[in-house]
Amino acid sequence: MDRNQKMMRLESKSVPSMVFSNIIPSIISMLMVLLYNLADAFFIGQTKDPLMFAAVNVATPAFLIFMAIGMLFGIGGTSLISRRFGERKEEEARHASSFCFYTGTTLGIIGMAFILIFLTPICRGVGASDDTIGLARDYLFYVSFAIPFLIFSNMFSNIIRAEGHATIAMLGITIGNVINIILDPIFILQLDMGTSGAAIATLIGNVCSSLFYLTHLLSKRTRLSLRLKDYKATGGIALGIFAIGIPASLNNILMSASNILLNNTMADYDDLAVAGLGVAMKVNMIVVMVLIGIGAGVQPLFGYFFGAGNRKRYMEIFRFSMLLAIGASIVMSIICYFGAATLARVFLDDDSAFSYAFSFSRKYIISGPILGILFILMNAIQATGAALPALILSVSRQGLVFIPVLFTLNAVFKSAEIVALSQPITDYLAILMSVVAFLYTYRKYIKNLIPRGKSDVPNEVVHSD
Repeated sequence: MDRNQKMMRLESKSVPSMVFSNIIPSIISMLMVLLYNLADAFFIGQTKDPLMFAAVNVATPAFLIFMAIGMLFGIGGTSLISRRFGERKEEEARHASSFCFYTGTTLGIIGMAFILIFLTPICRGVGASDDTIGLARDYLFYVSFAIPFLIFSNMFSNIIRAEGHATIAMLGITIGNVINIILDPIFILQLDMGTSGAAIATLIGNVCSSLFYLTHLLSKRTRLSLRLKDYKATGGIALGIFAIGIPASLNNILMSASNILLNNTMADYDDLAVAGLGVAMKVNMIVVMVLIGIGAGVQPLFGYFFGAGNRKRYMEIFRFSMLLAIGASIVMSIICYFGAATLARVFLDDDSAFSYAFSFSRKYIISGPILGILFILMNAIQATGAALPALILSVSRQGLVFIPVLFTLNAVFKSAEIVALSQPITDYLAILMSVVAFLYTYRKYIKNLIPRGKSDVPNEVVHSD
């Protein structure tokens, strides 16, 4: 079957079939990331040392700041590459993937060196107390070596999905996380390495994930490129990636910054409150990761059809994925709300820490039932390359909105329980902003799309591995 025949066959493919073939691998990928995070927390919890849990919780945001680099090139690259495939500009897509690889990897090496040089000041800066500074240093030291691999795997778990290989993208994440989960109990418990063991398991998992993606990217199956001769920043390549990637990474950086501020605020009350907050965030991640999976899964579809000028198909996918995300939000939120006590007890035995974790978990899930709206709107906007709405939305949720809400609640109520409401309040405000941002994007970029030809569906969109 030639290319045109495949395209004609796929034009008649139903929207639900198209969406599910993309989101199922994406959701599985996110659930594997969640499982890794929960496993890390579980095995650290088995040490019966809440200070160890608190140390990892305060050190993680520093690590996540560098993860934002992977998000920059991963989300920015996906947006640009999927649109270029929709426009039939495959050479530009290869230039974009090569640019992401070399630039992102270089920044990863710089990030690794930065953490190693400024290890202690970084730990202090993210909220480590005198009781947790040593444990936090141990964790961050080893995990710093994972940064170049983490950036690489984060980049290409997204970019590979943009060329239609959703299953390969899923397998890379799955392999890395499964290896990490297997190694966690060995290093943390059997070898009694504590936080250092958790970090080394993270390092090995990311190396394995990167090697898997590298094997695919050097094969004949891919239409992407890692060749230096394909490296190109001009012609709208760098601008197109940064226009969407910077807002996406800013959201990740601001999320890390907001977590640092929240950890510091909670530390003023009690180190066990910090541990409880870490558990609450992980419980909330059960909902968030499913929704991120849905949003990330449909983003290449949005990008392809936007690039092809097919407004009808774009909006069909938008409506279906929105209903799906809302349904998933409600179901997952109910499960996490009523399962909060069980989940919190899995991680923490200390009664005081558990009390914080249970209370915070139920507060965090307040915004869960409508959170799916936010992730669909964000991905729909990013896929169009609409830089201004994406930027405003990214800097607002975890920065311009969250920080004032956090400081206000802390100043007025002086209560850890009330401070924990900062995130759900912020989420509701962010959803309202995302609706306004999407309406603007629709009127300016989507409403008057012009089809680029009779066949608006590239075969790669619903490609099945």
